[in-house]
Amino acid sequence: MSYRGRIAPTPTGYLHSGHARTFAIAAQRAQSHQGTLILRNEDLDPDRCKPQYVHAMFEDLRWLGFQWAEGPDVGGPHGPYNQSQRRPFYLEAWRALVAAGHVYPCTCSRKDLQQAARAPHENANLADPQITDPRITDEDPIYPGTCRPALNARSIHPPESPAGLNWRFRVPDNHPIHFTDGHCGPQTLIAGCDFGDFLVWRRDDVPAYQLAVVVDDHLMRITEVVRGQDLLISTARQLLLYRALNWTSPTWYHCPLVTDTHGQRLAKRHDALSIRTLRQQGQTPQQVLGLD
Repeated sequence: MSYRGRIAPTPTGYLHSGHARTFAIAAQRAQSHQGTLILRNEDLDPDRCKPQYVHAMFEDLRWLGFQWAEGPDVGGPHGPYNQSQRRPFYLEAWRALVAAGHVYPCTCSRKDLQQAARAPHENANLADPQITDPRITDEDPIYPGTCRPALNARSIHPPESPAGLNWRFRVPDNHPIHFTDGHCGPQTLIAGCDFGDFLVWRRDDVPAYQLAVVVDDHLMRITEVVRGQDLLISTARQLLLYRALNWTSPTWYHCPLVTDTHGQRLAKRHDALSIRTLRQQGQTPQQVLGLD
C-alpha cells in the first residue's frame, strides 16, 4: 500500500506552534514517501469544538503552507473527514467490541475515579509530578476495576445505543505491548500497569478518542500516524483495539514536544504561542515552523 499520512487537529481552541511543528513533520514524511496527506477534523466533542476554531484551523493551516489531498474541504474517497459525521462507523466498531466481550459498561463517575486515584499507593507513577517519561505521564488514572466483570462472565448483548453509560475496554493485565516507533525507537508498555481499562464510549454518547482515531485511521487507510510524543501511551491502547477488531495497525512516529520557557508542553491555553497570535506579531510561516 502506498504511504498515507494524516494531520488531525481538534478544534477546541486555536492551534499553537507545537501543532505546527508536528503537522510539518507529518507533511514532510508524506512528501518524502511520495504519499498522500489527509486532513481530518477531529470535532467529536460538541461542547468544546466550536465553529470559530474550525474556521481558524483551516486559515492557519493554509497560511503555514500545508496542502492535503483529502479532507473536509476537498473531499476524497474515504470521507466524511469530519469526525462529527462519522458516528455510524464508531457504532459498528463499538457493537463488534461488545459482542466479542472486549468492552463492558461502567457507571463510575469522574469523581469516583479521582477519589480512587488519591488512595495510598494507587497509581503512584502517574501521580508523581517528578515523572517525566512521556510514556507514563498520562492524564487518565488507572481504572481501579470497580465495574469490571469477571473473566468468565457471560457476554453482553449490545444494546441499541451506548448512551447513558461509560464503556471501557478490558486490557489484558500484565501483558506487554511492544512496538517500534519511527522516532523514539523500541517501546514496551505493560497493560494494567502503565495504563488500565480505558474508555471507548462516554456516557454523554460521545465516542472516546481511542476508539474514534483507530476506526478513522483504519477506514482512511492511514499507513503511518505522526503525532506528539505525549501520545505514546495512547498507541499501546490503540494497538489493543486494532488487535480486538482484527485490523492491521499503521506504523508510528511520535515527534518531540515543543515546550514553553518553563519546560511545559504547549497546550491551547498558551494563547501567546498560538499560530494566530504569532501571525499578528508579524512572524512568518518559516519562523513559526522553526525553519528560520
